[in-house]
Amino acid sequence: MRRFNRGEFRKNKNIYQMKITNLEEDNINEFTTDMEQNEKILKEAFEDCSDLEYRKIEVKHNLQWLIVYIDNLIDKNMLEEHVIKPMLKSVNRDTVQLKEVDMKNEIISIGTTNNSTKVSDTIRNVLEGHAAILMTNSNNVMTVSVPGLSKRSLEEASSEPVIRGPKDGFIEQISTNISLIRSRLKTSQLKVEYFTLGEITQTRIAILYLKGIAPDTLVEEVRTRLKPIELDGVLDSAYIEEFIEDQPFSPFPQVLNTERPDVVSAELLEGKVAIVVDTTPFVLIVPMTFWTGLQASEDYYIRWPVATFVRWIRFLFINFAIFAPSLYVAITTFHQEMIPTNLLLSISGSRESVPFPAMIEALFIEIIFEALREAGIRLPKQIGPTISIVGGIVIGQAAVQAGLISAPVVIIVAITGISAFTIPRYTFANGIRLLRFPMLFLAGTLGLYGIVLGLLGIMLHVTNLRSFGALYFSPITPLKVTALKDVLIRIPIWAKFRQQGRQK
Repeated sequence: MRRFNRGEFRKNKNIYQMKITNLEEDNINEFTTDMEQNEKILKEAFEDCSDLEYRKIEVKHNLQWLIVYIDNLIDKNMLEEHVIKPMLKSVNRDTVQLKEVDMKNEIISIGTTNNSTKVSDTIRNVLEGHAAILMTNSNNVMTVSVPGLSKRSLEEASSEPVIRGPKDGFIEQISTNISLIRSRLKTSQLKVEYFTLGEITQTRIAILYLKGIAPDTLVEEVRTRLKPIELDGVLDSAYIEEFIEDQPFSPFPQVLNTERPDVVSAELLEGKVAIVVDTTPFVLIVPMTFWTGLQASEDYYIRWPVATFVRWIRFLFINFAIFAPSLYVAITTFHQEMIPTNLLLSISGSRESVPFPAMIEALFIEIIFEALREAGIRLPKQIGPTISIVGGIVIGQAAVQAGLISAPVVIIVAITGISAFTIPRYTFANGIRLLRFPMLFLAGTLGLYGIVLGLLGIMLHVTNLRSFGALYFSPITPLKVTALKDVLIRIPIWAKFRQQGRQK
């Protein structure tokens, strides 16, 4: 297989830019009234594009209309039924109307139409699934939206499943995703602003916010961070996320991503801004806090005492996910006096034949566990979970019997893995998974003192981290007692609305 050569891409890209520059130098920024000249301009712009189609409609052997479109991007049946057939019928009339207003009102009966004399606008519209209609004796080109790309049906978000709650999720089309949000927020306060990013991909980006609820400073900050982005292509919202986050070297994500329209709607109601990217089902939400990463959408669809209990389970197990292996290593290596005698004898007996220190032992099994987890994700869904479960059991049992690792380490690592799975946000859980490895090294070298230093470092980092101006650890720092009712506990929805009413 031929490897992708970045240098060749840059070379071809520069050649393409030289062609466009030459066209601009020749003053071909706009179309002329000569049909043949306009056709030549488009053929030069789309040189070597075999999927570009030209459909000519003549009146008494004189070219009247030229329809240009890309074969794979439009719905041919729709184009034939609602554009070409009405044009052919108009040819049979005694007088053929050539004005654009008559084309819109009498001939074309579907799709969004736009008019432009600029070559660049027409090329961009054709690449987005429009059909360009060139008319004789006119430099105004009409484009008709007849998109024909197949789209995925609405399904439940695979990364955020719920038992109770809406089952629809975003897909790869930006128009459909925005409509899913608008169907929940039926208000003129919901504002949508479009951008185009990616020099080659020309990907459409939309920012959504509720006017009067989202702070103007936040909306302006989002615009400010999006506009300067310069890159060849945007293939997923993750490309945008890396450009706009405050601290790219932090293990904690500062931009929330979700596949669920109800989550986006709820965050917009709280005064946040959503960034919708075409060709991806993941929508970005800013700002994000530490506590947002521990909250699931289902928390608001089940009864509040259960939701509160589940949240406290997550608070407990996030500590296990970070500190359980390091605590085991520190105590068994440096602080054996903290272990009860019977338990100490049991651990010593199981580690008697193990040739490695506790830190190497824990690190080894942690890496194996991460490899099994990654393999389970990448394998087909039918066999992925089975392979990861069976592989974990077989490798763990075989390693214990061979004396390479001890049974307590297997138990600790298993608890750590389960703890990480309780975190509802995948990107947030990845940051937590990453933290356990430096904590292991600190515990293996400095014992509990190393763990305390690591904890202080994490707390200092989290409390100083910001997401679009908002402190990452708020409302704990700075402390807002009223906001804690939806962080440490999930108060009833009726109480939340009463509280908002009193504040107003």
